[in-house]
Amino acid sequence: MRLDINLASQPYEDARQFWMRWGTALAAVSILTLALVATTISGWYAARRDHARIAELKVSIAQRDRKRAEAEQFLNRPENRSTRDQSQFLNELIARKSFSWTRVLEDLEKVMPARVHLVSIHPELDEENQLKLKMSIAGDSRDRALELARRMEDSRRFAGTHIETESFSPSSNGDPFKFNIVATYVPETVTVPAVKAETTKRGGL
Repeated sequence: MRLDINLASQPYEDARQFWMRWGTALAAVSILTLALVATTISGWYAARRDHARIAELKVSIAQRDRKRAEAEQFLNRPENRSTRDQSQFLNELIARKSFSWTRVLEDLEKVMPARVHLVSIHPELDEENQLKLKMSIAGDSRDRALELARRMEDSRRFAGTHIETESFSPSSNGDPFKFNIVATYVPETVTVPAVKAETTKRGGL
């Protein structure tokens, strides 16, 4: 028996090769889709955890602020004002004792850009018993003052650095830009080695 096949009217198709090509493409698309779905689900769970953590931190901050307000209200009572004033005096005394002009100027010198100089500096204790530095600086460009603020913020000795005011006034000394910078000073904690402390203790005996 003989079969006549006209390839012009019935072209030959390799079904196996067709399914291999499109099956591979379909499998790749399916894997990509599953990966995207897994990434989306993972991001959603991570976002939920972040939102929960943020909510916990907000509650903690609110509780701390409430306790602080209650403590301030308690200390502001007439019968407790002497204790409050004495506490503030002791805190200021401790802060002044830990404040070193030499150390502060050395730390500033490390971050001070070229052609910028310190005009004045005023330390004070803020409401949270942190040393606040109010500085007046002068320079020949605004970019150098911004660079100083950035360097101070990157340093471990200064925090919350920001330019409070700025002004420009042409002068003959070459420093037309004036800036007032405020920052919190973080003094270096001096630790006494245990061996040295033990030796001192034995010597006292």
